[in-house]
Amino acid sequence: MLRLALGGAAFGVVVTGALAAWPIGQINGPISLEGDASRGAYLARASGCIACHTNVEAGGAPLAGGVKLGTPFGTLYSPNLTTDPEHGIGDWSIDEFARAVRQGVSPEGEPYYPAFTYPFYGNFTDQEIADLWAAFQTVPAVAEPSRDQEMAFPFNQRWGLKLWRAAFLIAPRTEPIEGNDEVWNRGRELVEGAAHCAACHTPRNFAGARKSDSQHFRGSASLPGGGKAPAIDYETLQMRGWTVDSLAYALRTGVKPDGDAFGGSMGEVVMYGTGFLTEEDRKAMATYLMDDHTGG
Repeated sequence: MLRLALGGAAFGVVVTGALAAWPIGQINGPISLEGDASRGAYLARASGCIACHTNVEAGGAPLAGGVKLGTPFGTLYSPNLTTDPEHGIGDWSIDEFARAVRQGVSPEGEPYYPAFTYPFYGNFTDQEIADLWAAFQTVPAVAEPSRDQEMAFPFNQRWGLKLWRAAFLIAPRTEPIEGNDEVWNRGRELVEGAAHCAACHTPRNFAGARKSDSQHFRGSASLPGGGKAPAIDYETLQMRGWTVDSLAYALRTGVKPDGDAFGGSMGEVVMYGTGFLTEEDRKAMATYLMDDHTGG
């Protein structure tokens, strides 16, 4: 029995060591494109970077991190994304930035927790990454250390995230669908990609992964922090009296057709994100959401 126990322990150590050493992601070619900071700032707004990485309640500086996110697995804090070389991303290269954004892998090769919505950014082009990088280079450095994540065991073992990625990581479905016009496909690109609407509006399984195959946009009763997100599938939106115009208007103002206003996290999405988008992009998002795209 002792030999079996020792053998089992040794096997566990070997497996754990192998998982810890298991490389993830892929190394892509270097990005040498010149970025446009204004386009990058627009994409950062669409992607929710400001809302998630600015601790407004505590008077934090833009993108200096510290936003608290409670989950069933522990508490996460958004990191500092300013140009500070010690506490932010000031000493990163653009290629390390690209790998983090598109693949959820740190410069050290460690996986990020999927609360970071990198699964939606996987199809960002090299030009979009270059634009984002140019925009982030304009952010003033803030020497504010990122808070350590407070995850319960075994979720504090990052090597375990490699198993999660293997089982649940979903590629973004932002590619254009033939037969739909440019407005619809632009809406798809934003809704399924940068704006990551499914992150909140799709329920999750026991492991915190989205149930995208069966319940895409069907709402969530257990958001991080204890909130809820309503269903935004086209059938529910139509049943509740939404139209393309009223939804586009709500994405700009936060005001719903009944005169009530978005609250909580959706209010922040509008205030720091969709409210800054062009009328055309909000119309595209509304067009996509108000259409039956369950087959795409």
